[in-house]
Amino acid sequence: MFQACMAAILGGMQQPSHLSSEPCAPSAWGCACAPWRARRGFLLAGSAAAMGLATAPVAAQVQVGGASGLRKLVPAETLEGAATDQYQQLLAKARAQGALAGDSNPQLQRLRAIARRLIPYTAQWNPRANAWRWEVNLIGSKEINAFCMPGGKIAFYTGIIDQLQLTDDEIAMIMGHEMAHALREHSREQLAKNQATSIGISLGAQLLGLGDLGNAAARLGGQLLSLKFSRGDESEADLVGLELAARAGYNPQASVSLWRKMGQATGDRGGLEFLSTHPAGPERIRELERNIPRVEGLYEAARRG
Repeated sequence: MFQACMAAILGGMQQPSHLSSEPCAPSAWGCACAPWRARRGFLLAGSAAAMGLATAPVAAQVQVGGASGLRKLVPAETLEGAATDQYQQLLAKARAQGALAGDSNPQLQRLRAIARRLIPYTAQWNPRANAWRWEVNLIGSKEINAFCMPGGKIAFYTGIIDQLQLTDDEIAMIMGHEMAHALREHSREQLAKNQATSIGISLGAQLLGLGDLGNAAARLGGQLLSLKFSRGDESEADLVGLELAARAGYNPQASVSLWRKMGQATGDRGGLEFLSTHPAGPERIRELERNIPRVEGLYEAARRG
């Protein structure tokens, strides 16, 4: 009943029409297909972006569900700001420990080169991505982990690259998957669900502006890295990431080799936080195999240039 009432009421809510942000590059960068540059960890995009919920692009080859109206209860800009704060705290801690890779690090340069190829296709899945200050960093740790926080804040741990001996194509699959979580706003939706339950907020109070979900999102930014996504979220991130990588010219077959490596790593090595939230089962691989034919044409077109 709660979900049915919420869906009915939220369907009529209006969303903000634009995002106000300070321009981060010349206006020529306003298109998602415009060039991207790296500058001290940032991949800067144009500031012109349409505000809205993540929806599948018209030309999408993979099939995913529509965005949930529940996420409207948590302002996207509030969550992205909280994510930026947490990300900077994480980098500061890594820097203090001597674990943050410098700009000249070959592995970091490799990651940023892959990101530059993926990013131009992100706004097709969420127009807010045009305004995100994309950032890619590498943290020295044996931990097998990687993530992309709301607003495009990406981090890889050296453990996931070194222990799994990842190829560029496999890295692109991981990066695309993590980008997809941010683009499809899975954290935003999960926080909205958590807060609607824990605060015990009434729909009437929220719609009258008396609710506290927006402020809660800012306070709970520290929970972003510990959120558990649903199986549906994981499947969606797999497919959207697969398409992002294929459009960028990365071999979609690498998605299968990646998760086979993940499966082999399960139970064999320590520090598998990534695998605790990203289980590498046979059904996951079968779902990817079913969808590879959908994106192979994109991959071949990208290779032809």
